[in-house]
Amino acid sequence: MTSEQALPKVGSYEFLVEPFHCDFSSHLFPGHLGNGMLNAADYHSRDRGYGVAALNLIHRTWVLSRFAIEILESPKAYDNVLAETWVETAKKFFTSRNFAVLSPDGSKPYAYGRSIWAMIDTDTRQPADIFSIKDGLLSKYIETDKPCPIDPPSRVVLGHDLTLARKVVAQYNDVDVNGHVNSVKYIDHVLDLFSLDYYKSHRLRRLDIAYVAESHAGDTLCLYTKQTVQTEDEEEYVVRMTKESREEKDNEVEIVRCKVKFVKD
Repeated sequence: MTSEQALPKVGSYEFLVEPFHCDFSSHLFPGHLGNGMLNAADYHSRDRGYGVAALNLIHRTWVLSRFAIEILESPKAYDNVLAETWVETAKKFFTSRNFAVLSPDGSKPYAYGRSIWAMIDTDTRQPADIFSIKDGLLSKYIETDKPCPIDPPSRVVLGHDLTLARKVVAQYNDVDVNGHVNSVKYIDHVLDLFSLDYYKSHRLRRLDIAYVAESHAGDTLCLYTKQTVQTEDEEEYVVRMTKESREEKDNEVEIVRCKVKFVKD
């Protein structure tokens, strides 16, 4: 039995909540919480032999398609937390991966996540067969018995009459090792639509994001938003993000759809 085959289906990774990754209330920024989950996914797939580095050698990579985060209680500065991740299902072109962020002993849940990933050919940018990699190695690590107690990522129905809230030009700090705007940077841009005063009385409960197309450094990102729910206890907004065409300024390409739900403190 190889070391890859000997690993458990569920990966567990402990990390420290660093103070410079926290907001004015000393709670972990949601974007850094998402980064912790995605780092766990990278470690989990790498250690089991189907991570990005191994896939790049055969001109393949993983692309995040949908991501949902539900926060029960945000960790605070200097907390040690445990990020768990596991693959729940896999089909020819897509796989679903779940997350749990817990106290180190597992007794206290901070947040949960669900995600959908596609494998693509890096030369053609077309879908690639997941089960063609190492004789279907990933299928040996599917975990169906471990529950994830949040809903799957939603389709994010936008409706009509969204209002342009902001334009942002993608810069150096937005771009990751793949050469395009990082998945979590889109989340940061969405959450920046709400003021500091708003976060003093509201906290993020759930975020659903669907990645439609890529954007790159120098692209102008247009964020359109609309409030869809307002009650005494919670508010919900949808956000559509586009990029302006560099050739035709009047044309925009949709790159992200997002839904955020806040609860009042």
